[in-house]
Amino acid sequence: MTEGDVALAPLPQANGQTKPRPVILLRRMPPFDDWLVCGVSTQLHQESAGFDEIIAPSHPDFRRSGLKAASLIRLGFLVVIPVDRLLGMIGSLSSERHQRLLDRLGTFLQKPRA
Repeated sequence: MTEGDVALAPLPQANGQTKPRPVILLRRMPPFDDWLVCGVSTQLHQESAGFDEIIAPSHPDFRRSGLKAASLIRLGFLVVIPVDRLLGMIGSLSSERHQRLLDRLGTFLQKPRA
């Protein structure tokens, strides 16, 4: 698995249970090479405009993403997951989209607090 891949991972749900959900592999994290991932949801209405990103069937990299429907890449839903908890890869994003997500997250983290 590499950065920008779309994988399945057990993510916490509102009811406290975990459920396999798609995630974007953003970056390997030291010191154990765990993955920083962000969640993916079909709940497009939850979009944080200017922060999250929608991937739709009309986008060039949608088909290879392995996603079944238009989805919201939720940069606000970050989790660090050990590689052995990932359940498998379902697809990948374009390198341009992956870099855009990293840039957006980095810019947000560097903003001074209000």
